Amino acid sequence: MTRKTGASLPAKVKSPQSGSGGTEAGLPTAAALRAFIAGAGTRMGKGEIARAFGITPDQKPALRALLRGLERDGALVRAGGKHVRESAVLPERCVVEITGTDRDGDPLARPVGWDQPGRPPIVFMQPEQRGQPALAPGARVLARLRRIEGDRYEGRTLKRLDDEPATIIGVFRAATSGEAAGGWIEPVDRKSRSEWQVPAGETNGAATGDVVRATPLPAFGHGAKPARIVEHLGQIGDASAISLIAIATLGIPVDFSQAALDEAAAAKATRLGRRTDLRALPLITIDGADARDFDDAVFAEPLGSGFRIVVAIADVAHYVRPGTALDREAAHRGNSVYFPDRVVPMLPEALSNGWCSLRPNEDRGCLFVEMTIDHEGRKQSHRFGRGLMRSFARMTYEAVQVAHDAGATADLPPGTLDNLYAAYRALIAARQARGTLDLDLPERQITLTDQGKVASITPRTRLDSHRLIEEFMILANVAAAEELERLRQVCMYRIHAPPSPEKLDALRSLLATFDIALKQSDQLVPRDLDHILKLVAGTDAAPLINETVLRSQSQAEYAPENIGHFGLALKSYAHFTSPIRRYADLLVHRALITGLKLGPDGLGADPGSDFPAIAQAITITERRATDAERQSTDRYLAAYLSDRIGEDFAARIAGVTRFGLFVTLTETGASGFIPMALLPDDFWHHDEASSTLSGTRSRVVFHLADPVTVRLREAKPVTGGLLFALIDGGRSPGGRGDTRPARSMPGKSAGRNSKSGKRSRR
Repeated sequence: MTRKTGASLPAKVKSPQSGSGGTEAGLPTAAALRAFIAGAGTRMGKGEIARAFGITPDQKPALRALLRGLERDGALVRAGGKHVRESAVLPERCVVEITGTDRDGDPLARPVGWDQPGRPPIVFMQPEQRGQPALAPGARVLARLRRIEGDRYEGRTLKRLDDEPATIIGVFRAATSGEAAGGWIEPVDRKSRSEWQVPAGETNGAATGDVVRATPLPAFGHGAKPARIVEHLGQIGDASAISLIAIATLGIPVDFSQAALDEAAAAKATRLGRRTDLRALPLITIDGADARDFDDAVFAEPLGSGFRIVVAIADVAHYVRPGTALDREAAHRGNSVYFPDRVVPMLPEALSNGWCSLRPNEDRGCLFVEMTIDHEGRKQSHRFGRGLMRSFARMTYEAVQVAHDAGATADLPPGTLDNLYAAYRALIAARQARGTLDLDLPERQITLTDQGKVASITPRTRLDSHRLIEEFMILANVAAAEELERLRQVCMYRIHAPPSPEKLDALRSLLATFDIALKQSDQLVPRDLDHILKLVAGTDAAPLINETVLRSQSQAEYAPENIGHFGLALKSYAHFTSPIRRYADLLVHRALITGLKLGPDGLGADPGSDFPAIAQAITITERRATDAERQSTDRYLAAYLSDRIGEDFAARIAGVTRFGLFVTLTETGASGFIPMALLPDDFWHHDEASSTLSGTRSRVVFHLADPVTVRLREAKPVTGGLLFALIDGGRSPGGRGDTRPARSMPGKSAGRNSKSGKRSRR
């Protein structure tokens, strides 16, 4: 028997008595199994392995356990679905390139020059030493690597290979004697500990408080490093400068090439031709009140005991074709990036807000999927096509919810909203039966004044209308993935791996402080985590546990190899519903067009060879966008609170360290830090196992999720950092749940506190 790849199976596997090393009839040793997979030179499925070794059905559990063991040892890694491949081992010292950051803002990297099959290993870089600027995307360093598991490594910088950052973003502070005397730049990166000096004549007219872009100058001798200001980005007091900081810091492309603009300007209306005419179907768009583009429309009606659902998506592939300037720009950007004051779009406005936006009462080309579900929300069938539609109405989530709750039609055909909500309830029932992970993480809505100042920061209400659209889109995305699999067409999957054992250990330690048990990683399913969230719903610990569960998750990514979606508990999932703002969706559209022979504007020649590199690129740009939005939110919060220095706020403890307490404000969700120096004067002991900080003399104990009252001492819009002092809080010896005021705070103190219990001195 010979694999199609040309890798011959070793004869010994056919007979355990011939010296193959089988531990029982047909079952190989770990060494023999690893050698077999390595010799194949490609990924292998469990079924192929079982057939090769003649493994019987009752031996398959032992085979699965053997494979899991090799994965835990790092010898094998997952390679899509039930496939595995040999894990390439990186050397102890390796040159890596920073590709982005994780949710905590720590750098992620990949080895330079990776040429092995499959995705390159992920390197989680440790924070830089004190005084060193943080690692920015694109930076290359020589790192010492330590394997965590499989193709995941921990890295620590040995040597920076880029002498200086190509660009410095920061806030300028002029010297007292004016421009002629130069000034200083405070970097916007909160991990950077050093300022840059701007020599006289190199300020480019900058004034104190200007957000600037600068480039390093040659340095001679010791002291602060010099820099030249090359661009003004606005004033730090102006909220609009905050998004510009993120754009400049992370290198987000803003300007389109002239060729791409010309192609977009030449676009014309889509004709009916061979498309399905959907213009009589009352499709409606439902988006946020501040939405700038409308790329999905929905319709539902009863069908037997279930429902017929139609989801129509803007036909971006008709306008953005492979190899064009528009395609190159879209691939380079990867996705649109959204800020409170602006959008950096993936496509020029002529398309994103024009021909590709499903405006009401205007003909628009679309790709549609017609799906039928039963009364329990299970998909029975689906059909894709290319159509011409006319949106009946542009609705907001709030308007739809109000109309539905009031039993009104909202000037829509009778039954439109009732049918949508009835189908939604069926889909929710299917979701609950499937057992998905449903995190309760409140979003914050930042409202700006006409002058660009922060007017308010409030929790964004999550309505059933939001969930309705989410469920319809998930169903369409599942249908797209399944259709491409049926067609044996290349697919850009949206994958989500199960949590790593290390992250689950951290979650398990937190849950133990609340007397909540968590299954072992190899037994865990999304339903188990969701059960914990329901268990703590409505309690003081709920926000912290929801956030920690989120942090325990692997990050979703794009890949041409399918491993399923853990969080949604789905075997196959692909983004199909937002091609205006995500390049992955455009690729899925092209694959459907090619597979279903819906036109000549599908995939280019040999698309499969490009998909691994594209998947990695658009995963990086997506994380860059998430990082930009997170950084901007932190800075908007700091700007909003900068006028409230000295005020007291209700908060909860979100983190306990030997250096102090992290807290989250109840009012805004802003996070900040209380250093040891601003805790009451005491001997403070940090217990890492229980995540507590306890005072020897006062016997006050600080636990995770405890309510506290804090006073804002410092707010820095430059970095988004907030510093607090403790006013009240902590648990008394009276028992769990009892609290008493903390002692009066010292005016100034220099704390030296640690697990060993050193005393904080004023």
